[in-house]
Amino acid sequence: MNTKRVFYTFAIAVISAVVVVYVYSHINTNEPKVITIKEEVTSLGNFTSNTAQTNLPDLTIAAERSVHAVVHVKTRSSGGDNYSGNPFYDFFFGPGSGYRQQPQPVMGAGSGVILSEDGYIITNNHVIDNADDIEVTLNDKRTFSATLVGADPTSDIALLKIDEKGLPFISYGDSDNLKVGEWVLAVGNPFNLTSTVTAGIVSAKARSINIIANRNQTLGVESFIQTDAAVNPGNSGGALVNQHGELVGINTAIASRTGSFTGYSFAVPVTIAKKVVADLKEFGEVQRGLLGVSIIEVSNVPDELAEEFGVTIDKIEGVFIGSVAPDGGAEEAGLKAGDIILSVNGEKVNSVPELQERVSMHRPGQKVDLIVLRNGKQKPFEVTLRNIRGTTGIISSNKFDETLGATLQNVSSNDLRRLGVRYGIQVVKVGNGSLRQSGVKEGYIITKVNDTSIKSVDDFKKSISSSEEGLFLTGIYPNGRVVYYAVNLNE
Repeated sequence: MNTKRVFYTFAIAVISAVVVVYVYSHINTNEPKVITIKEEVTSLGNFTSNTAQTNLPDLTIAAERSVHAVVHVKTRSSGGDNYSGNPFYDFFFGPGSGYRQQPQPVMGAGSGVILSEDGYIITNNHVIDNADDIEVTLNDKRTFSATLVGADPTSDIALLKIDEKGLPFISYGDSDNLKVGEWVLAVGNPFNLTSTVTAGIVSAKARSINIIANRNQTLGVESFIQTDAAVNPGNSGGALVNQHGELVGINTAIASRTGSFTGYSFAVPVTIAKKVVADLKEFGEVQRGLLGVSIIEVSNVPDELAEEFGVTIDKIEGVFIGSVAPDGGAEEAGLKAGDIILSVNGEKVNSVPELQERVSMHRPGQKVDLIVLRNGKQKPFEVTLRNIRGTTGIISSNKFDETLGATLQNVSSNDLRRLGVRYGIQVVKVGNGSLRQSGVKEGYIITKVNDTSIKSVDDFKKSISSSEEGLFLTGIYPNGRVVYYAVNLNE
């Protein structure tokens, strides 16, 4: 009996345990969850790979296309004139007979850009100014003697020529399409370090920094492209190219208190340079079309001047006309002092550099369409541009037919030594003009114009452009006779 009771008790206990386990296993559903965390492992190589720079432009193609077409320009000039300046010696013994010290040659260097396969090279005027010899070294180390085709101090552009074919060259781009923030390359020879390429962005356009020094300041054109590409001494005359390797500017200047790059560089836009080159190749001189007005930034117009002309300036736009030259193209078209020029040929102009750039792209005799603000209303005008002499014709630099009626050329070193003079230009032909009327004969060597020494035909052209009435010539004939002439330019 006791055995049965024990068996039943054990069986009930086992059944109860099974029931409890069964019930517990079905009621408690809070099973623990295992969460697997995937650890992101960053390879150390990612910090030095190009994956972080995929948004930067690839400038290697632009560099390859331009570096072979940028040359090293070296110049040699005779140095300063240490002449005592005694007119007594000049009169009796010939020009330059006074006491002088032997000058030392001055060496210079810069850059240039090959524009065509037959050897035309653009550079800055200040790179080759007053140079007696110009040498060009290509990127492949070949060296050539260069001749000066022509120069334009008002834009600081000069054109050289070397005698070679099949040269690498850079094609023109469009500087008008450049945008602020766009990547550009500066290619040149800073500190005589040849074939140097630096990169930056366009920081500003139509910038004027008042560095182009010429005797007639009204003709100076400054509408620079400002960049932060590193440019240093020796870069002058080098290429500013866009991402396609196209020429968009000629590197010209830096803004610095140290003489080296401090973050600001400036280039002549190709819209100006291209027109200067075309004029120098065709005519030997730049054909500048002039409106015949003096202009002022609208933001700089004095209150009394605005009041004088009854002008109300509501917002800063356009360029203010301060005065109109008599018998000029602007006066003929009906423009007046106090007018505000808003656009040239449909392109808005809001600064003096912008207006100068637009007008400088045209030659005398060509017409430009202006939109002008007058009395609060916009009016259209068509202006025929004129040259510096007030006519619409083309000016030739080789023959001074319109005024002087003469053909001039530089004098050889042998002739200068034989005559005992250090510089001068020779009159090789005299036609009908001011020189003939003044008594100048063929063979005459001009050594000075007024008080300025004349070392080249280009110096003579500058003297003419800066003289309003006449010239006083000092010179010598091949027989050694010293003669002075007064030339009236208004006849």
